[in-house]
Amino acid sequence: MTQEDSFISHLIELRSRLMKAVGAVLLVFIVLFLYPGASAIYDFLAQPMLAALPQGTRMIATGVITPFMVPLKVTLLAAFVIALPVVLYQAWAFVAPGLYKHEQRLALPLIFSSTVLFLLGMAFCYFFVFRTVFHFIAGFAPESITPAPDIEAYVSFVITMFVAFGLTFEVPVAVVLLVKGGVVTVEKLRAARGYVIVGAFIIAAVVTPPDVLSQFMLAVPLCLLFELGLLVAARLKPREAADAPAEEAAE
Repeated sequence: MTQEDSFISHLIELRSRLMKAVGAVLLVFIVLFLYPGASAIYDFLAQPMLAALPQGTRMIATGVITPFMVPLKVTLLAAFVIALPVVLYQAWAFVAPGLYKHEQRLALPLIFSSTVLFLLGMAFCYFFVFRTVFHFIAGFAPESITPAPDIEAYVSFVITMFVAFGLTFEVPVAVVLLVKGGVVTVEKLRAARGYVIVGAFIIAAVVTPPDVLSQFMLAVPLCLLFELGLLVAARLKPREAADAPAEEAAE
């Protein structure tokens, strides 16, 4: 097989994996759209904000098609989250043929841990961060102001926060991959702990709203999860060092 044929075969494989991932998301989207419905999913997402608003106050929609499009966006987000294991598996299946066997054995643990950690990050954001931050912000609103957030702006904010906290909770996986891949050692990461802490607060300041409370709620878990990743990577490193040379020689 020539280099050009190999490149084309990789493109075909990539297209196949992408279609399967997109198909899984669309299938879940259709199911969610039929039951429980886009409106019910949006109402669930809006509960933290509604709980912080004055009694009897609702959010508003300023666009003509906003009441239709925003619930659809929320349903698509929910479909992606539910189909995330399939999406991650398709991504792994595409790169797996170029990896050693000891690296391929990481597939299921990585897919499982990545999915669980991302969902935990979203759950932490929804059940703890939103309720705390929204009540904190509502407490500063003057009595002469009646808050009425726009639903499109709210969903945009929620998606940004979900992605931020979901990726933050993936830090242990990233640390393990960096160490297992030989990109960096556990010792170097420990030596860079101070830079990581500073970077965590900078990222939190950029991603979260301009209040100290939400910034701490993102930066502190990021630092703790970095330490968790170091502990896991330190336990896995000796096993990899013992297994890798034999597998590389066999291949």
